[in-house]
Order: sequence, then structure tokens, then C-alpha cells
Amino acid sequence: MPTTEHKDHRNQIYARLPEVGEKDRLLAEAIGAQIREFRKQLKMTVVEVSKQSGLSQGMLSKIERGVTSPSLSTLSAIAGALNVPVTAFFRKYEEQRDCSYVRDGEGLVIERRGSRAGHQYRLLGHNISNRINTEPYLITLTDESEVFPLFQHQGVEFIYLLEGEVLYRHANQTYLLRPGDSLFFDAEAPHGPEKLISLPIRMIAVLSRSGVEE
Repeated sequence: MPTTEHKDHRNQIYARLPEVGEKDRLLAEAIGAQIREFRKQLKMTVVEVSKQSGLSQGMLSKIERGVTSPSLSTLSAIAGALNVPVTAFFRKYEEQRDCSYVRDGEGLVIERRGSRAGHQYRLLGHNISNRINTEPYLITLTDESEVFPLFQHQGVEFIYLLEGEVLYRHANQTYLLRPGDSLFFDAEAPHGPEKLISLPIRMIAVLSRSGVEE
């Protein structure tokens, strides 16, 4: 049982530790989260892992919360207790995390097949991972036409109407969309605006499919 003097001395040591940089902090948090995830998968308590690894409960708790950066020997001890390789603790940190930030009025204007003057598709982001391909668009329709192309592509699509009113077709069914209405559908079926009722029309469309379409 540590005495008050020992606790004070330990606190002074912690107080003198330099603050880790942002990158180190993110790494510590990723490692801690992975350790906690493995522990919970095994239905082990902090006390049990502490006994198996030879680390104090307090230290293990700090590591799981990302408060402290564990040494390689400490990670090796925890890995032994959880029966996983040390490299397993770094998987979450090494995974790529994509983020796209687009200011109002910006975004790449895309000319899609079948689009025409007055039909604008503005790409708001694009993920880099090949496991799933997701593309969010801001679509603006400003001209009235009697003929509209029907699109078909892999994956699923979600549309959310921001402004205007449109009769939207999916397969053999049509849907009257007003601001606040949305559709989520299988994009391999023919789909697209059938009648522009109130202009201008602005909608968010999110296209998602597995892998990269050839």
C-alpha cells in the first residue's frame, strides 16, 4: 500500500512529464481505445488485465484513456495478457481517415452523362478508400425541360430536397418531393426527375457503392 509520501512523489514525477505533441496524443488515444476494445471483447476487467500484465490498475486505466504513452515493454506485457500481437494495438491509428471540407459555393462542378445546361452537379467530397466509394453532390436544376435522362449505376443513392418541388421517378414508381422530403433507393433501377414542378430545385444526393466502379 503506497504511503502518502510515495503518492506525492509519484504525482511530482507525473507533473514534470512533458506534454506529448498532437500526433503522439492521437497515437496514445488510438492505442488506448484498441486495448480497451480487445479487453472488452475478452470480457476481462481492468483488474484482471492488471494482474496478467503486472501493471497497476491506475497505469492501465491511463493507457486506455490515452492519458499516457506506454513504452514498448508495457505494450508487450498488455499484449501478452490479451493474447494479441503488439502490432494489433496500432491498427486503428494506421487506418486512413478521410475528410472533405467544402466552403459554401465551392466544390467541383461535374458534367454527368445526360446532364444539360441548367442542370448542375457540384461534387462536395470524395473518399479515398477503395472499400467503399461515396460521392455527395449538391444538384441544382434551373431549366424546365420535357425530357429528362434516367440514370442507372451501381450501389445505393440518397437524395434530400432542399428547395423547389419535383416529381422523381424510381423504377416504376414516382414520388412527389418537397423541401425536407428524401428518398433512399437501389441505384441500379432507372431513376431521375420526371417533372420539375417548382424551380429552382436544389437537392443533396449521396451516391455510394462498394469498391471502385470501372
